[in-house]
Amino acid sequence: MFPVTVGLNHRTAPVEIREKVSFPHYTIGAALHELKAYSGLEGVVILSTCNRLEIYAATTDVETGLNSIKKFLVNHAQIEEQELSKYLYVHTLYEAVRHLFRVVAGLDSMILGETQILGQVANAYEKASQAGVTNKVINVFFQNALTVGKRVRTETQIDQHPTSISYTAVELVKQVFGELQGRSILILGAGEMSALTAKHLLANGANTVMVSNRSYDRAKTLASACHGKAIRFADFEESLIDADIVISATAAANFVINPDQVRNVMIKRNNRPLLMIDIAVPRDIHPEVGEIPGVTLYDIDDLRGVIDAHQHAREIAGQQAEHIIEEEMSQFLKWHNSLYVVPTIVALQHRGEEIKAYQLEHALGKLGGLTAKQEKIIRSMANSIVNQLLHEPITNLKEFATTKQGHLYTEILQNLFSLEVAEEETVHSLHPHVQNQGNVDSRRAK
Repeated sequence: MFPVTVGLNHRTAPVEIREKVSFPHYTIGAALHELKAYSGLEGVVILSTCNRLEIYAATTDVETGLNSIKKFLVNHAQIEEQELSKYLYVHTLYEAVRHLFRVVAGLDSMILGETQILGQVANAYEKASQAGVTNKVINVFFQNALTVGKRVRTETQIDQHPTSISYTAVELVKQVFGELQGRSILILGAGEMSALTAKHLLANGANTVMVSNRSYDRAKTLASACHGKAIRFADFEESLIDADIVISATAAANFVINPDQVRNVMIKRNNRPLLMIDIAVPRDIHPEVGEIPGVTLYDIDDLRGVIDAHQHAREIAGQQAEHIIEEEMSQFLKWHNSLYVVPTIVALQHRGEEIKAYQLEHALGKLGGLTAKQEKIIRSMANSIVNQLLHEPITNLKEFATTKQGHLYTEILQNLFSLEVAEEETVHSLHPHVQNQGNVDSRRAK
């Protein structure tokens, strides 16, 4: 059973491609079942964030599994396979494991060490578990990954230098306006990203915040938390007239702010400058809005240009995190190979016992008239022969289990001795952190 990953992120694909392959949260359950039905996929997880779309799977046939994932993405995004392939990356077996470990540690994010990704991975795994589309390898894979993410943050303090998409958006606002006090800010959306943005705005002195969301109750909840004002979604265009800054992070499937709306707003504002930051994927604000005089528009890709004052400290922590990942990779590699090695050793020992028992009974039946002492000596000799004969292959196989070729040596041994190895019902020799973890609690992970 081999773990594989197919995905794209902010480095490999522009936002207009990422928004086509993204999955709104309310569609993930159905998408997981659809994906799992494809050939060769034994367990699957879909990780969809503003900066990445990644599919993790366990498959018994790597080529079949990868082809199935690509077909699923092509059908979902309605993009030609040749076009989509330009943006995709593929990781198989241990590189897939290492990639997820780096993702959950925040080492593969736009902002090094960002904090949100740990909760996002936990949530993606929880949804897959609830949908019943995971399997043994996927479970251990993701439970280990979440342990890695927590360990990296505990031991390196990589997230003690606050930076995230929402944080960076606020940093950009500060670069444009300096002090935020007295500036009128409109937040569109009331989800996690909007809540984090509001938190950073308050921490940086903002005191005039308006929140608008399709669910007015959620808008009121967030507005109350940041001592702001809730605006009904149907009325947010009027609020654009007074706002200095608009930060949009809704979960809408289409643009919620269009050029004609903003042109009318700018006339009523007498072309007073308006800063708009779109951190949603798919985008909330039509890109042509940025061409309107007086309007400055940044989308999520533009945030890369914002200077992170804590970047150097995070890079040092990132180096420490890489060492942790290699340690955890070694543990996962041993476990994964044990899926093949341990049952094979048990089957080999069982075969040796079968042969010994048959030959002993056959020989003792022919000899007859042996004393108890003589029979004991013969049985002891048979035990010694079998044990000594199997000792070296078993010892060597255990050593090979710690290498990347462990499962290959195991398969050779199974073929040489014609062993019938039953698949284990339970996870054997788990990473020590996972043994006591059980079902992941995504709320703690966040």
